Amino acid sequence: MAKKSKFFGEFKTFISRGNVMDMAVGVVVGGAFTAIVNSLVGDIINPLIGKLFGGADLKEAKIILTPAIMEGDAVKTAEVAIRYGAFIHAIINFLIVALCIFTVVRTINKLKEAAKKKEEEEKKKEEKPAEPSEDILLLREIRDALAEKKEE
Repeated sequence: MAKKSKFFGEFKTFISRGNVMDMAVGVVVGGAFTAIVNSLVGDIINPLIGKLFGGADLKEAKIILTPAIMEGDAVKTAEVAIRYGAFIHAIINFLIVALCIFTVVRTINKLKEAAKKKEEEEKKKEEKPAEPSEDILLLREIRDALAEKKEE
């Protein structure tokens, strides 16, 4: 029983780490984002491109190599076709997702770079010795004056 509780304790530690939770959130957001991109491409872009080429929907565009053979209501032989519209749909999806990921990564890199610059500037400020206060300057003058009198 001790092995089980140790296992679950380790699992609880693993699952509660920030990076695992971040990954889980990323997967959920990524799934929602995929649905949005699919809708954008399928419901807006493809019909517009299809309209330009005279068809109703680009995703349905195809070159039929062998038409389907029907026997009553049943399909005797399935249609053989090159579905280039679906391929173009997939390419557009990919390009939109890649563009969005590029934009996010680029923004994150710029934010990291700005934070790094700010950190370096703060380090430079810390490295410079602070100007001595008026009291210290006055004490130094007194010390130097006493040293000069001793030498005389």
